[in-house]
Amino acid sequence: MNTIIVHPDSEEKWKALKAVMKALNIEFEFSSDKTPKYNAEFVSKIKKSKKEAQQNKITRVPKKDLKKFLEL
Repeated sequence: MNTIIVHPDSEEKWKALKAVMKALNIEFEFSSDKTPKYNAEFVSKIKKSKKEAQQNKITRVPKKDLKKFLEL
C-alpha cells in the first residue's frame, strides 16, 4: 500500500478530492489539523515518560559521565 499526503487549499478542492477517492473506492483518512499521526505504542511511551518526569522519577547523569551511562 502507498500513502499520499495532500493539502487542498480550499473546501471545494477537498470535496472534489474526497469525491474522486470515494468514486475509485480508495480508502482514505483525514485530520482537520496538520498534526502528524504517530504510532500508538510510541505515543504511549512518550506519555509515560512525561508522567514520570512530572513525578520526578528521572535519572540525572552529569555530562562527564554520559558516555559511560550510555555504554559508548
